[in-house]
Parts: sequence; C-alpha cells; structure tokens
Amino acid sequence: MIRKLSAALLLVLTCALPATAGSKQTGTTSLKDFQPAGTTGKKHKHQQFDFTFIAAGTQYTCRSPEGTKLKATDFPVGSDITYEVDKDKGKVKNASGKEVKCTMMRVESVSDMAAPVAPK
Repeated sequence: MIRKLSAALLLVLTCALPATAGSKQTGTTSLKDFQPAGTTGKKHKHQQFDFTFIAAGTQYTCRSPEGTKLKATDFPVGSDITYEVDKDKGKVKNASGKEVKCTMMRVESVSDMAAPVAPK
C-alpha cells in the first residue's frame, strides 16, 4: 500500500514539475539601446522607454509600462544590465539596483539579422 502511494506521488510530482518550471531566462548582458517610446501628455505624464539587449542569441526589445518614472541617465547604452525574460514579460536591472518591469515588444533571432553583403 505504501509503495503504491509513493509511486503515485512520485508520478504526480514528475508530471507537475514541467508545468511549474517556467521558461524564465535570466542573465547579465550589456544594454544595446535605450530609446523613448510614445509621447507624454496630460494623461501620460511619464515617458515610456524601450530597452534593447541581446541574450542567448536573441535580441529583445522590452517597453517600460506607463506611469513608471525613469531617467535616461540610469540606463546608459553599453552598460551591464541583469535581465529576466518570462514569455512576454521582462525585468531589467542596472548595476546600481534600479529595476524596471517591462513588456516584450519585439523578439528577434540574432542569426536572422541581415549581414552586410560584400560586393561582387
């Protein structure tokens, strides 16, 4: 009886593990680009920004949410950042600890990027 219960529990845990293990990707890379997105106005007081970085052969562009106050000087292009990518959500953190949650706007394979063609 105990063996059957243990086997059933082990089977349930084995099946549940892939469901709980997310496709989160984390690491450290350098910030490739940091651009303003959209415009500000009465309803949109804070500028949104797009973070662009390359991680594991993929280029990500991640946009900060509305209402998040950021300074461009907090994220200099070329500086090291810590990133977390979880499907269409992300987090970017600079060296001084400023963390910004963002939404993935573009995901591009680096190998798909056009290479300059040499003249014949």
